[in-house]
Amino acid sequence: MRGLREPSLGPVFGIKGGAAGGGYAQVIPMEDINLHFTGDLHAVTSCNNLISAVIDNHIFFGNHLNIDKDRILWKRCVDLNDRALREITVGKEKDNTSRKDGFNITAASEVMAILCLSHDLDDFKKKIGNVLFAYDLDGRPLYVRDLDVCGALAILMKDAIKPNLIQTLEHSPVIMHGGPFANIAHGCNSIIATKAALGLADYAITEAGFGVDLGAEKFVDIKCRLNDLQPSAVVIVATIRALKLHGGAGYDELKNENTIALKSGLNNLAKHLDTLDQMNLPKIVAINRFSDDKDSEIEYLLNWCREQAVDCSLCEGWEHGSAGMKDLSTKIVKLCEEERTLHFIYDLQDEVKTKIEKIVTKVYGGSGVKYSDQAEADLKLIYENKWNELPICMAKTQNSLSDDPDQLETVGGFTITISKITVSLGAGFLVAHTGNIMTMPGLGKEHAAESMDIVAGKISGLF
Repeated sequence: MRGLREPSLGPVFGIKGGAAGGGYAQVIPMEDINLHFTGDLHAVTSCNNLISAVIDNHIFFGNHLNIDKDRILWKRCVDLNDRALREITVGKEKDNTSRKDGFNITAASEVMAILCLSHDLDDFKKKIGNVLFAYDLDGRPLYVRDLDVCGALAILMKDAIKPNLIQTLEHSPVIMHGGPFANIAHGCNSIIATKAALGLADYAITEAGFGVDLGAEKFVDIKCRLNDLQPSAVVIVATIRALKLHGGAGYDELKNENTIALKSGLNNLAKHLDTLDQMNLPKIVAINRFSDDKDSEIEYLLNWCREQAVDCSLCEGWEHGSAGMKDLSTKIVKLCEEERTLHFIYDLQDEVKTKIEKIVTKVYGGSGVKYSDQAEADLKLIYENKWNELPICMAKTQNSLSDDPDQLETVGGFTITISKITVSLGAGFLVAHTGNIMTMPGLGKEHAAESMDIVAGKISGLF
């Protein structure tokens, strides 16, 4: 039984395009999944924005909660890439309701994280009430439960809390539920979906976005830790193209044979494997083959895995469906027979800086961490309010092990800069923002929406 995240409209119309797989390795109905699906993301958007509306309503009608308009932490959200909404002004100067605000993309909303970390609707209602949305004029924290709308918020989520059952092209069942981004949120599907899958099949397969540095670290240190889960095995998906990119080849050179770049790019894969060893998890490398991959490069990667004594499997699911994944599935079953004790990267009782530094040095391969004045001020508030024993959710570029999206090659010794640390009390973690990471992406100069169309009811370009 598989458990996947739901696509966000932002990346669908942005750089990535559709997110339902491809070829014979695809979940269906593709068009519905990539668009509005069952409305879960719209429910998250409405829930998030009702909180914003109620906050501004309190301010309009006299602000009996004594909300400090300059210290409102909660932002609106929309499920699209729209950089113009990163900073906005709401309200009117003449009635003293004007204030600075902004939008996150829906997948980065704390409501999405809460949805994916709740056990049921009652648990969601409790967690949403714990959300820190602002401070009052005396510096005291204000929580969503103070707005008296937790019941209404739960009503909006009454259907979205239920997982969605879909299927592959070969009619295998898949549970798709929740869609937090892995670069700016915790990147895992819902705990409800995961536990449902575990109860319905002998083997449950889930995914965590963006490699070991973002996906696996958050899956282990947040999702598994908070829900007493023990992964039986980890599959690292690698492609020849990505390895060559991390080895210095340009985007326009990835189809060309380049063993030198491939060899250099294997430093990236080696670091991911090293991190999984630190977590004490059985692992296998799944080589996702593209039609233009060169046999010599495939053989080079297979030999490298053998030399490293790492299990590997050549996967041709795109072309052959399940028949192209048989070797991988057989090896995974064998891996799952190993008994291991999961090791976390840090302890919850560690100092906040220690947790972050352990992630940076152990997982990213960096040498240290710098903190902005804003991040230091955020830490002071975190300790004053005793929020320091929460796990860490790193917001970092997915392009690099560092916080520099242009540093594609794997190099050690870099420093990560923490620009700010936000508190997600409802979800139950602290978000450490690194580098120039944005919680509201923008469309690129060229984007997927430009190549999409619908003619006579038939959609094209949505993949």
